[in-house]
Amino acid sequence: MKRQETSIYHLKHFLPENTFDLVAPYFMSHTIHLTLTRERKSVLGDYRNPTKDEPFHRVTVNITLNKYSFLITLLHELAHMLTYNHFKNDVPPHGKEWKTQFRHVLIPFIGKQIFPADVEKALIAYLRNPAASTCTDPALYKALYRYDEKKPGYCLVDDLEEGHWFEMEDGSLFEVVEHLRTRSRCRDLITRKMYYFQGIIEVKHVRRDRRKIA
Repeated sequence: MKRQETSIYHLKHFLPENTFDLVAPYFMSHTIHLTLTRERKSVLGDYRNPTKDEPFHRVTVNITLNKYSFLITLLHELAHMLTYNHFKNDVPPHGKEWKTQFRHVLIPFIGKQIFPADVEKALIAYLRNPAASTCTDPALYKALYRYDEKKPGYCLVDDLEEGHWFEMEDGSLFEVVEHLRTRSRCRDLITRKMYYFQGIIEVKHVRRDRRKIA
């Protein structure tokens, strides 16, 4: 089933203030089918190049992202479009050609008080060698996470003190034993086995109450 196209003017509801006029020219000068969708756990957005059956660019972005993540993701996908226009499918998806285009589309948004200071600082560092996803850059991910709509009781593993407990989606319980540079060593409270968790994983902080443990 084909996804329903969204008017570009709906972008105003999801972008930071005063950024629509910087984004709109891309849609005016290219034929883009824009789709705004609910959260997909595996991707924040995606780009599909024109085909014989669908002769237009297709860009999809999750509307559950905070406005700063939304803008960065949208620009990420537009950079894919520009890369395709220049090189078609003859270059890697996130190779040096895409990195160049991503810097090109993002730099006009830097230094204009569009992003909070902590996000902009992390974003500038990220631009030195942008990766396939902001989720792979811990500093940028954590800066953007501060502006997400918080779920009560949830936080990042990095934000928990050593000795604190957390719960995963499947109900398993862990104790933070030691924070390392990008990961944390954690103990399964049932099996007592040790596991390593990425610091940017969101978990549910639970009370340290051993009566819960059989």
